[in-house]
Amino acid sequence: MGLLSVTEVAGRLGVTTRLVQQLVASGALQAVARGVIDEISVERYLSTRQGSRRRAWSEATAWGAVAMLSHRAAEWMGDAQRSRLRARLRALGAEELVSLARQRATVARYAGHRSTSTRLRAEIVDTSGAAEALGLAAATSVVDGYAAVEDVDAIVARHGLMRNDDGRITLRCTTMDLAIVADLADADTVLAAVDLAESLDVRERRVGLDALSDALGRYRA
Repeated sequence: MGLLSVTEVAGRLGVTTRLVQQLVASGALQAVARGVIDEISVERYLSTRQGSRRRAWSEATAWGAVAMLSHRAAEWMGDAQRSRLRARLRALGAEELVSLARQRATVARYAGHRSTSTRLRAEIVDTSGAAEALGLAAATSVVDGYAAVEDVDAIVARHGLMRNDDGRITLRCTTMDLAIVADLADADTVLAAVDLAESLDVRERRVGLDALSDALGRYRA
């Protein structure tokens, strides 16, 4: 992985340079200097889309999909919305699900001292237990979990985290009630599988997609 110009990123994504600049401004891509973009952030951006150019679901709908596949009611959605989503889920494949659900959280990666891992996990909804249930070995220095949007700045400052798209700390920032997120993380492996399916690691991505294919198959049965 290296550094790319705005023009190179536009060519790789198949979009205009203006849109690339907007993606940098929104934090979806990471610029290391003016007009210079971290290639890893581009690869991560692509991984959430799984080759699809379809518009993503809203955050509420994305969480509704995770909830339904996790045998939860998605009570924040109306009856008509839930009915449409149930029909949509029965027709989806795993890769399309990952792409459509990408707006459930804004993902940011950080580097930080190894000693912060245990304390940091206590402040977020840690999904590592579900990832282990899918057959992946635990990595004590890796942190991956969900945090409330309004708490992220304080968490980053408190633990001295530094933004780094190759870092081992992943914070998934969401406006969904964290009590609901925690329940979904405990209820099933679906949430962890969606996270893993966005990984740049080939094995992690395959484990995530396979688990989602199984969940969708059970949902259709």
